[in-house]
Order: sequence, then C-alpha cells, then structure tokens
Amino acid sequence: MSTSERDDTPVLITEAALSLDEQHKARKRKYAIMMSARIPCIVLAMVFINVWWLSVAFLVLSIPLPWMAVLIANDRPPRKSEKPSRYEVERKALESSGKDHRVIDG
Repeated sequence: MSTSERDDTPVLITEAALSLDEQHKARKRKYAIMMSARIPCIVLAMVFINVWWLSVAFLVLSIPLPWMAVLIANDRPPRKSEKPSRYEVERKALESSGKDHRVIDG
C-alpha cells in the first residue's frame, strides 16, 4: 500500500484481530474438547454392547473425531474484509446557516 493511499487516522483497537497466542490457545481448546468427546463415545459403545446398533453408532461416531479435530484446530479464523473502523472527530458549526442569518457590515 503506497503512502498516498494510506489513511493515517488511527484504527480503533476493538477492531484488531486476536493475537497469535490467543488464536493458538483457542485452537488448542477446540482440539482438546473434540478429542475428549471421543472417550465417552468409546465408553458408551462398551456400555451398550448388548444393543449392537447403538454400540456401532457410537464407534462410527468416534472414528472421524480425530480427523475433524485436526482440521478444525489447524484452521485459522477468517480475515475480515471490511473497512477498519476509524475514529472520526465530530465537527460542530459555529453558527446555523439558516435564511435569517444577519451580516453586519461596518
């Protein structure tokens, strides 16, 4: 971006993207949650061993969880394509510009 195209007004900090550390922490949390959901699926498959279709359903559910967890954990948040919010100074007029405006010449 050239300096002539660049707007020098400050960007509001509330519109800033998450830091890389915060993004990494969120991705690790998502991965841990998805992988910890696999253990109950396997345990429930063992509990319902007498109901074969329910046991197979829990096992089939637990098979793609590691793959999905890796895909979701490696995905970065989408970039914002919108224009950044900038601080704008409110300018007030000194006088109203109505029709009954009187000018004193002197």
